[in-house]
Amino acid sequence: MTTSTNIGAASIRRATRDDLPGIERLLSSADLTTAGVADIVAARPGDFFVAEMNAMPKQIVAAAGLEVRGTTAVLRSVAVDPEWRGRGMGHELVRQIVCDAESRGIHALYLLTMTAEHYFPRLGFERIDRSSVPNEIAETAEFTSACPATAVAMKRALP
Repeated sequence: MTTSTNIGAASIRRATRDDLPGIERLLSSADLTTAGVADIVAARPGDFFVAEMNAMPKQIVAAAGLEVRGTTAVLRSVAVDPEWRGRGMGHELVRQIVCDAESRGIHALYLLTMTAEHYFPRLGFERIDRSSVPNEIAETAEFTSACPATAVAMKRALP
């Protein structure tokens, strides 16, 4: 069952496989990597959340996902279309991802960022040394090849 949350003129919901082109378009336009996204969406589309315009034509205007590795996960691909920024959409997407991760027994979320290291602390993430990332996370495409070594690593512990 798909539930959605309204954020102004858009609704946030779990992604479906049909959303992959819209997710990839959004990520590419935000200069974020699409490496591994198709695999995640093909295997577990609900690991991504999307914000879609309520009006026609329907269009994905924000997305965020999880790459789950046991009891840890990488927060992937948080992107909001520039015209939709400043409306709380990114915050709500991350909030839903965190709630979903907690309900699944995930103990920690990790991320890499080149541009948002000042945004994520208000969502509970702390900057960490990249060498402290557990092996199952360090071996993901995000950490091995998709993001440069200069990307900032961050972590949020979950209850």
